[in-house]
Amino acid sequence: MASNRHSNMSERQPILSTEPSERRFQRLAKRAIKVLRGIERLLLAAGLVLASIYVCNLMYATAISQAKLWSFSQLKIDSPAAKYEEYRPAPDLSFTAEKRVASYKEALAARMGAPLAVLSIPRLRLDVPVFEGTDGLTLDQGAGRIAGTGKPGESGNIGIAAHRDGFFRSLKDIHMGDRIELAQLRHQFIYTVDNIMVVDPSDTTALKARAQPSLTLVTCYPFYFVGDAPRRYIVQASLANSEQGNSESAVPTQN
Repeated sequence: MASNRHSNMSERQPILSTEPSERRFQRLAKRAIKVLRGIERLLLAAGLVLASIYVCNLMYATAISQAKLWSFSQLKIDSPAAKYEEYRPAPDLSFTAEKRVASYKEALAARMGAPLAVLSIPRLRLDVPVFEGTDGLTLDQGAGRIAGTGKPGESGNIGIAAHRDGFFRSLKDIHMGDRIELAQLRHQFIYTVDNIMVVDPSDTTALKARAQPSLTLVTCYPFYFVGDAPRRYIVQASLANSEQGNSESAVPTQN
């Protein structure tokens, strides 16, 4: 009986592993390294996908913007006609077959229409079409005139908005005294930057009328913030002068 109890107790006792603790640790470490490498590959793949999406969206927005600039340059108005080339050269289309690019952009322009003006900041090499409104589709194509603000050629304060990670990215490098041009078919308005500030999204005082005709550019801030940016970057400029197209040098309408 005693021997039986002893044998039963021996069977119930846990069998201690004879594997050295160092070897067991190495085996667990190898497994952990494999898991971490798998996670690393997944994160890398996800990053590549997100980067590809961003690049595709950027290429699309750039193509749309260039199409709008091109369509604006082709517009003609009655008796006599004037073209945007009088004020600024057309976009460079030499990067690919000219005929194919022209056909593609003509189709885009016909479908979406031409902008009401083109905003240029020569020192920043910025040229962006300006449309009515600030909805998502409009700001994917260029900049948008903020509803309720002034219009080109009228007194008041013209509010123009665009994305900080798109057409208005270069505003981070703007300086006081920089020249801003707003071109329409017959007129070009020249502004000089006289105020740069950062405000809360709820603060719309920058869009109110100023002592003289003005232009106010609005984008989100900080420029490299991930997610919805908490503040707004404001650039204000006062009208320096305006230039009217010379009807004698306008290009005649071609039938």
